[in-house]
Amino acid sequence: MKLFSYFRSSAAYRVRIALNLKKIEHELVYVNLLKSEQLTDEYKALQPQGLVPCLQIDSGEVLTQSGAILAYIDGQYPQYPLMPNNLLAAVNVRSIVDMIACDIHPLNNLRVLKYLSKALTVDERHKQEWYRHWIQEGFTAIEALLNKEDKSCGRHTSSNNVYAMGETVTMVDVYLVPQVYNALRFEVDMQPYPNIMRIYEACNMLDAFVQAAPQNQPDCTI
Repeated sequence: MKLFSYFRSSAAYRVRIALNLKKIEHELVYVNLLKSEQLTDEYKALQPQGLVPCLQIDSGEVLTQSGAILAYIDGQYPQYPLMPNNLLAAVNVRSIVDMIACDIHPLNNLRVLKYLSKALTVDERHKQEWYRHWIQEGFTAIEALLNKEDKSCGRHTSSNNVYAMGETVTMVDVYLVPQVYNALRFEVDMQPYPNIMRIYEACNMLDAFVQAAPQNQPDCTI
């Protein structure tokens, strides 16, 4: 199994976490986004969009898009499940995952930032404001959901949980940690998000998250 990855790619970071949590043996193949290696004919033969990550499984088939890759990993390797069995709980997980995957990350990924700078001639200060704005919009809503009263037991879920949705890591944590990493990198004020930061710190006590972190990737200097 080969994961085509770039150390700062949030989407690749998610997949690295999941592979580590499930202890799935894999090879990392590094794609340098800053050198546009994702746009080469060789890479686009694997991933026609020219995005990372993609996962080449043992059969040789190539899976694209982090959400689809994570669904495959979680379905094919049931150890350390990342989605709850309870339907309502799973829907609640998916809701927060989609807030990150659909509403925050796409607006702030590298190709959007490049378009802002090059095509729309947005200066660095306003580009940074754009980036922070969409993280703050999303994190404000996620923080509220994490602090929402659990009607089944009459308590606040987040303040009593180790991770985002309970005592075990779920897909929410897999998506949230890379997004917090980005927020810190772009100097977003995280004081308004104590639950998010507590979860981030708890996850980063686990080897699977530490080993997946951008600064711990062999390609982190490129």
